[in-house]
Amino acid sequence: MFKLNRKASAWSMAFAAIATAASIGTAPTVYGQEQVLEEVIVTGSRIRRPGLSSSSPITSIGLEEIEFAQEVEVEQILRDLPSTIPGDGQNVNNGSDGISTVNLRALGPERNLVLLNGRRMTPANFRGRVDLSTIPTALIERIDVVTGGASAVYGSDAIAGAVNIVLKQDFEGFDLQINNTTTGDNDADTDNISLTLGSALEGGRGHVALNLSWSEREAVLLGQRELGNIGIETGSGAGFDNFNAGLGPQPAPGNCQGPGAVATGGSTTSMPTRANIAGAGNVGQFQEDRTLFTGDAGTGLGPRGGCSVFNFNPFNFYQVPSERYNAFFMGNFEFNENLEVYSTVTYSNITVDGQVAPSGTFGARFDVPMANPFIGDQARSEILSFANTSAAAGLISPGGTGDNWNDVNGNGIVDNADYLKMQLRRRTLELGPRSEQYDTEYFTFLAGARGSLLGDWNYDVSFQYGESNRTTVRDGYTNLTNIQNALDSVDGVTCANGDSSCVPIDLFGGFGTITGAMAGYARAVAFQQQKYDQSIGQIILDGPVDFIQVPSASTPLALSFGFETRDEFGSLNPDECLKLAPASCQGGAGGNLLPIAGGFRVDEFFVEGFLPLVDGLDFVDSLNLEFGYRDSDYNTVGNVDTWKVGFNWTVNDSLLLRVMEQEATRAPNIAELFSPITTALRNATQDPCSIANAGNIDARLQGLCESTGMLPAQVGVLQDIVSGQVNTLEGSSLTSAPAAETADTFTAGFVWTPDLPIFENAMLSIDYYDIDITDVIGEFSAQEVLDQCYVLGNAASCANVVRVDGDLTSPASGIRRLTTNLDYEKSTGYEIAFNLGYDLGEYGDLSFSGMINKYSDQESQSSSTSPVIDCSGFFGTSCDPVSDMRWTQRTSWNWGDLTASLQWRHISSVDIERPEAAATFAAFRSIDDYDYLDLYVGYNLWDDRVRLSVGIDNITDEDPPVVGNEAGDTSSNSGNTFPSNYDTLGRMYTFGARLSF
Repeated sequence: MFKLNRKASAWSMAFAAIATAASIGTAPTVYGQEQVLEEVIVTGSRIRRPGLSSSSPITSIGLEEIEFAQEVEVEQILRDLPSTIPGDGQNVNNGSDGISTVNLRALGPERNLVLLNGRRMTPANFRGRVDLSTIPTALIERIDVVTGGASAVYGSDAIAGAVNIVLKQDFEGFDLQINNTTTGDNDADTDNISLTLGSALEGGRGHVALNLSWSEREAVLLGQRELGNIGIETGSGAGFDNFNAGLGPQPAPGNCQGPGAVATGGSTTSMPTRANIAGAGNVGQFQEDRTLFTGDAGTGLGPRGGCSVFNFNPFNFYQVPSERYNAFFMGNFEFNENLEVYSTVTYSNITVDGQVAPSGTFGARFDVPMANPFIGDQARSEILSFANTSAAAGLISPGGTGDNWNDVNGNGIVDNADYLKMQLRRRTLELGPRSEQYDTEYFTFLAGARGSLLGDWNYDVSFQYGESNRTTVRDGYTNLTNIQNALDSVDGVTCANGDSSCVPIDLFGGFGTITGAMAGYARAVAFQQQKYDQSIGQIILDGPVDFIQVPSASTPLALSFGFETRDEFGSLNPDECLKLAPASCQGGAGGNLLPIAGGFRVDEFFVEGFLPLVDGLDFVDSLNLEFGYRDSDYNTVGNVDTWKVGFNWTVNDSLLLRVMEQEATRAPNIAELFSPITTALRNATQDPCSIANAGNIDARLQGLCESTGMLPAQVGVLQDIVSGQVNTLEGSSLTSAPAAETADTFTAGFVWTPDLPIFENAMLSIDYYDIDITDVIGEFSAQEVLDQCYVLGNAASCANVVRVDGDLTSPASGIRRLTTNLDYEKSTGYEIAFNLGYDLGEYGDLSFSGMINKYSDQESQSSSTSPVIDCSGFFGTSCDPVSDMRWTQRTSWNWGDLTASLQWRHISSVDIERPEAAATFAAFRSIDDYDYLDLYVGYNLWDDRVRLSVGIDNITDEDPPVVGNEAGDTSSNSGNTFPSNYDTLGRMYTFGARLSF
C-alpha cells in the first residue's frame, strides 16, 4: 500500500506542476546555458531535445580521458571511477567467469545495465552479466554513467544506474593504434593493435566504419612477487614475520616435506597425505617414510592436525592471461528525410586462462582397504588403534560397503581385512596445476530504420540479435571415481574392480610416489558449454505534442513512447564428469554442475516526456519536468512497472538545479530462475561445532550441534571448515521462485558553471544519491546460516545445515542456500565533480578536473533476524573493500604538440568488518589510505598524423596492503591482498604510437 501511495503521490506532484505552470505568463524561447541547439539524445532518456541538460546525474568519460588511460579494456577505465568498485576482470583468478564487468555503487554487476549507443548489450552468460571486453575502445567517443535507477527508460537491471558506451558515429579516415604495457619488473606485458577505417557515403548521406583489433595479455603468477610467494594467515598472522624479514615460507618439519609443503600459511590438503576417519576425526598426517605423524606441529590445527600445510599461492595468477580478436562494423545511409537505415555487426573471439594450484583429494571420502600395500606398517597400526578407540566411543559402527567401517570379516574389530571410509587430503602435484580455459565467441547484429513520420515526429524501428557461445576446458584435476578404484588394491598391481585400465595409486608416500601411469589414470579433464541468445524488437516514436504547452514556456511537451519485446535464453551443458554429485569427478573443482536451460520473454510499453514549464524569466532561465513510465510483462514473474519524475531548473547561465525520483526493477535472471541444486564452495569463517570452537561449546550449543546431525562425542572434535571455505548446496527453488526486486532511487544536486575572470571552463557539480533496494534477489551467506542456527537457534536455519557423519567438510555435506528474496540493500552518498582551466598564453593551457565519491551508507540485511552488514569503509568476507571516499584528480597541460597529464587516485582507509575483527590478526584489521600517481605524455608529429605517447602508472611504486589469504571472498582476496582494488604489479609503463589521417 505504501508503494502504491508513493507512486500516486509522485504522479500527482507531476501533474500538479503542469497545472500550476499553465497559469504563468508566456515567455520567449531562451535555452540558458545550453551551448548547442541541435537535437541530441541524452543518456538516461530517449527524448530528443535541444541542449544537454539532464535531471539525472551523469558522469561522462570523454575522448581525451580515454586516451590518457591507454587501456585496452573498458573495465579498466571504469574501475578507476570513484563510483565503482572492481568487478570481474584481469586480476580475478579463482572465482572468475572469464569476463570483464563493472560494479556501480558496490551493488553488484547484475544491478547496472550496460548499453552500447543506448541499446542493451547481450549478456555473456546465464547470470546476465555483460562482458565489457567485447567493446572496441578505439571507436569510443565517450562513456556516460547515469546514477540511480533508469529502468523506466531502459528496462530491467538499471538499479544502480546505466553505463552507456557511445561510439563515434561519423568516423572518416584511417586510424592505427599500437600499444605495449609492461611493468618495472619487465613482465605482465599487454599488447594491443587496433585499426579503424571509415568513410562518408554519397556526400555525407551515410557513413561506414570498420574496426579490427587484437590484444594479448601476459600472465603474472603470485610467485613472481614477494607478497604472493608466501602464504599468510589472516587470523593468526603466521607467515607475516617471514614476509617482513624478506624470508620465504617457513619450511615444514623434516620427513613431512615436499614441493609447496610449509609449516604455516596454506591448505590442509598438503604433501604428504593428511588422513581423517569419517565421523571420528583426524588420525594424523603421513610422512615421507610412510609413518603417521600424530602430534601437534604448531600449525594451529591441534593434536593429530598434521605436520605441514600446502602453500598454494605461487601457482595462482595476479594477472590473468587472455587473447582477444574483435571486429566491429557500423554503417548508416539516409535515402531521404523519411528513411535512414543503419546497422552494426560485432564479432569477438576471446580466450581467458585461469590457473590455480595443483589439485588434490581435498577431503573426499574413500573406502580404503586396511590391507593397501602402500600404507606403512606403523601408520596402519596407528589407524587401526584409532579406529577401534573410535568404535568403542560410538563414533563409528560396523556395517557393509559404503559405511564408515565395513567390517568385512564380521569380528567386531577393525583389522587388516576391513575397509574404513577415510577423508584423504593429498595434493597431487604430479598432475600439474589446475587450469580453466574460457574460449568465447560473441556475435551481435543490429538493423534498423528511422526518419521523419509526420511533421516533427520521428520513428525508429529496429531488430537486434546477439549470442555468446563459450567452451570451457578444465584440466589438471583429480578423477575422484578413478582414485577410489585405484585405492582399492591389496597388491599394488591390480585393482579390486578387475578393470585392466585401472592403475593402483600410492597416496601414502611423499612427492613422486604418484607415477606417470598413476597420474594418467587419476587425471580428469572436463568440458562445459554455455550459450546465451538475446533478441530485441523495438519501435519508438518521438516528437512534440503541440497542443500541450505551458503558457510560460516557449516549447511544447516532447514525448517519446514505444514498444519493446525481448527474448532471452541461456544454457549450460556440462559433460558427464562435471554432472557427477556431490563433487563431480574432479577433485578440487568446488562442486558439480548440472545442465541449465531456460529463458524468459518480456513485452514492454514505455512512455517518456519532457515538459518545459517556465523559461526566459529572471532566476528561471528554464524549468523543466521530466517523467516516464514503463510497463513490463514477463512470462516468469508477471507484470512489473517502473516510473520516474524529475525537475531540472536552470537558474541562469551559471546554475542548474536537478532532482529525480525513480522506481527501478530487476527481474530474476536465468541463473536465478532455472539453476538446479548443485554443490559449491563458499566463504565462511568457522563451524561453531568443530574443534576450532571447542572451548566455547556450552550445553545450549551442544544441543544445537546434535540437532543438526552430530553425535554427542563428535561435537568439538571434528575438523573445522578448510581454508575459509565451506561446502554449499545451492540453486533455484522449485516451489518458491524469487520475485523481481525493486529499487527506489532519489538524486538531487546542482551544476555550477561560473564565468570567472581568470579561469576558463569552470564547473562544479554536487549530487546526492539514495538507492534503496527491497526484495533483493540473492542467497543467505553460508556464515549467516551458521550464525542464525547456532547463535540465534533458528530452527529453519538449522534445517539448512546438512552434515554427513557429523561433518561439514565431507562431500554431500554443506549449507543449503537457495535463491530467494532478501530484505534490503542500499547505497547512499554524494558525488562531486569539478573542472577548471587556465590560459598560460604562449605556454599553452592548464586544466584541473576531478571526481569524488563519498558514501554515507552501503549496507544490506538478509532478514530481520540477520545482522545488518555495513560495507561503507569496510572489507571482509561479506564486503569487497568499499572505501567510504574515493577520488580521482587530473592536471593536464597542453602546449602546442605536447600534452602532459598527471592523475591522482585516492582510496580512503578501510577496516575489517566488525564481526570479523576479533578473529583477525591485529595488523590486518585495517588498510590505510592509498594514493597513486599516473603520468601520461603525448607528442604529435607530421601535422598531427602521428602521436607518440608514454604512460607511467603508480609512479611511486606503491606496494599493495597485506591482509593474508582469508580476509575476503575468494574472487577478490588473493595473494595476501586485494589485487583488483590495489596495484599489485608495481610501476607500469605504456608506450603507444598512433597513425591517423
